[in-house]
Amino acid sequence: MTSKQKKTLVRIVVASALTVALMILRPENRWLALGLYLIPYLIAGYDILRKAAKGIAHRQPFDECFLMAVATIGAFALGEYTEGAAVMIFYQIGELFQSYAVGKSRRSIAELMDIRPDVARRRLEDGTLKEVDPDEVEIGSEIVVNPGEKIPIDGEVLAGEARLDTAALTGESVPRTVRTGDTVPSGCICLDGVLRIRTTREFGESTASRILELVENASSRKSRSEAFISRFARVYTPAVCIGAAALAILPPVIRLLMGQPADWMDWIYRALTFLVISCPCALVISIPLSFFAGLGVASRHGVLIKGANYLETLAGTDTVVFDKTGTMTRGVFEVAGIHHSAVPDRYTLRVAAHAERHSTHPIAASIRAAYGEALDEAAIGEVRELPGRGVQADVDGKTVLVGSERLMQDRGIACVPCSHAGTVVHVAEEERYLGHILISDQLKPGAAEAVASLRGLGVRRIVMLTGDREESAREIADTLGVDELHSGLLPDGKVTEVERLLKDSRGALAFVGDGINDAPVLSRADVGIAMGGLGSDAAIEAADVVLMDDDPRKLATGIRLARKCMRIVKENIWFSIGVKLLCLALGALGLASMWLAIFADVGVMVLAVLNAVRILLDRGSKKETT
Repeated sequence: MTSKQKKTLVRIVVASALTVALMILRPENRWLALGLYLIPYLIAGYDILRKAAKGIAHRQPFDECFLMAVATIGAFALGEYTEGAAVMIFYQIGELFQSYAVGKSRRSIAELMDIRPDVARRRLEDGTLKEVDPDEVEIGSEIVVNPGEKIPIDGEVLAGEARLDTAALTGESVPRTVRTGDTVPSGCICLDGVLRIRTTREFGESTASRILELVENASSRKSRSEAFISRFARVYTPAVCIGAAALAILPPVIRLLMGQPADWMDWIYRALTFLVISCPCALVISIPLSFFAGLGVASRHGVLIKGANYLETLAGTDTVVFDKTGTMTRGVFEVAGIHHSAVPDRYTLRVAAHAERHSTHPIAASIRAAYGEALDEAAIGEVRELPGRGVQADVDGKTVLVGSERLMQDRGIACVPCSHAGTVVHVAEEERYLGHILISDQLKPGAAEAVASLRGLGVRRIVMLTGDREESAREIADTLGVDELHSGLLPDGKVTEVERLLKDSRGALAFVGDGINDAPVLSRADVGIAMGGLGSDAAIEAADVVLMDDDPRKLATGIRLARKCMRIVKENIWFSIGVKLLCLALGALGLASMWLAIFADVGVMVLAVLNAVRILLDRGSKKETT
């Protein structure tokens, strides 16, 4: 508990003890009883009365504090001192429950927020170490991370070997071992060993900083349910105040006109009971809390959802569309062979490696790795990217084309199709076909399980899109068991396919991708999901959800948590409205006392809040946490 919560608890205990004592003593003098009951009433509710007064002063009176103030002051005016004090005490109990629940949810996110260290240990030219602010560390600087410390900035391991605790980023409990040459994200904890790291990003652009920025902005994106509740409360509260006033005035006036006793006290008591019952605390508090808790627990599982609106859309996912390379496959390519080469294989490989010198695509990296020699920078001239097709480069003063079969066709170069499964890169020099390089990729270990999990959640249609040719993509699609495969697509072709699928989708369509060419499709889908570990910055920025460890199985985790959150939201809405409508009817008919009103307000709020934080207890299945 926080110090503020402890003080509130003390106030509740003292006020309750005094109220119980007065109920036992039952002072007979009315003025003495009023003075004595005001003590526990003010101890419990002085802050509520102050907030109500501020609301009136600022001409925004219609909130739960105003309702509580009017109802309890009215109860005292009618001589119902016990009920007046009890309403305020129980209201504070409900507020304490709500405060504790929000605090628990915030602590869940605070664990994520604690991933960014305040100090970096920079290695100077003379080998000495200097502690500096991470903001001062430039790209290419060398930093040292000791056991037990957090990695402050993204980088590449220059020397050392260690196990990293990545749980704060990915939700994975199994440590990850890194060695020289591996890339490491900021926010991970070095468990053992000393790492020397060359920074590859500035502090503000590193993984930990980007995650924190996304989490901090998430609460500003309200869901449709939250927006409805906000609008509902703005209309509902004034309406019930008018209704209570009408209940207090109209029936007595009508009775007087009919020649019957007015019974003013009875109808005013009913109106005050009506006010207490009508307080919308359960809805106003529990619905945003449910989304807040859902975002927090999803972050704990390594699924970063950028807002409650995206969480709500994710829960309604009916169709999932996967990119292939880097999403369902490892994206770690190896050259499996060079076929139909009109020149020595080594020459074809050399030409392709030099043309792909500046590309960061995994296929380009695999070609350079297969070449295995230092590239002759002087031999490389102008290089031009051809999106979705390949590259055109000047190598040794000759025009070289490296890319897809479509690129060869566009340039009028006859190429030889490949009968083997894999990605085929065609190579041409000076309009002469040199042959093609066959590159193989591997399925991610959890890819098939991810598809099976989505089927278990009732996802109706699973589709895979790829720029690869049909033969290589079909083998992957058959292994995964997807419903549809669309191959040979350029970036705009993927957008076209997604737009077609959107028309046929009964619910939300989710697209999962990792490359820079996936950014347009991520933005077009109902909910865009990016791979956060190896995914490009553009994909992560365009996405609505980020899977922090590149594990496609986490998509099923995210959908399951989103659906659980939405189920809790709907339960709270129906339960809160249902109980209140019933109790309001009983109150208007004079069948409900102030004690029933307390249950209808505080009791329902406490139950709704406890139901909302239920999602924080979610630890996932064994497969999700190991």
